[in-house]
Amino acid sequence: MQSVLSSLRNTVIAGFVAAVVVIVVVGIFVSWPSFNESWWAFLFRWLHVISGIMWIGHLWYFNFTQIPTMPKIPDELKPAVGKFIAPAALFWFRWGAMATIVTGLILAGMNRYIGDALALGITDGGISTPIGIGMWLGIIMWFNVWFIIWPMQKKALGLVEADADTKKKAARTAMLFSRTNTLLSIPMLYCMIAQSHGGFL
Repeated sequence: MQSVLSSLRNTVIAGFVAAVVVIVVVGIFVSWPSFNESWWAFLFRWLHVISGIMWIGHLWYFNFTQIPTMPKIPDELKPAVGKFIAPAALFWFRWGAMATIVTGLILAGMNRYIGDALALGITDGGISTPIGIGMWLGIIMWFNVWFIIWPMQKKALGLVEADADTKKKAARTAMLFSRTNTLLSIPMLYCMIAQSHGGFL
């Protein structure tokens, strides 16, 4: 067991193996999944949720932990955060965002609501579902990650050439858009959960 838990890669593989074991155990004692279109849609929903946890978890880590704590860290220790921790966290942050958006769009396509959702599900009676609002908030957040936050962070962290003034401005811009995404994540998560559990049709 120690060899599994000592390696993140092995831990994640073991987690997916454990999920397969749960599927088999439930199949034997309760009922097997039908592995039809609905099951595949469920699988993509599960992957969408896992990806979203990776994304929003890192977003909230940056905003609730790293950014507020940085001023308290002694100057001689700050380079370790900027050189090692932040680039690694940004990797999982941006690819979590990409996986979330891709699995979400696949899921919406499989469930045949992608057009209605992207059009905000507007009917004569108004907005019929919150999922479209949630999707657009997620798309805006994904855009911010890939086209504003990540390019600015590359400058701020010195991953691309930039002078001191540019680095400072880039760090500020990245922080403001990261805070924007934190703000948007709260109504976005409401919309996503409300679709299935909030009494909406």
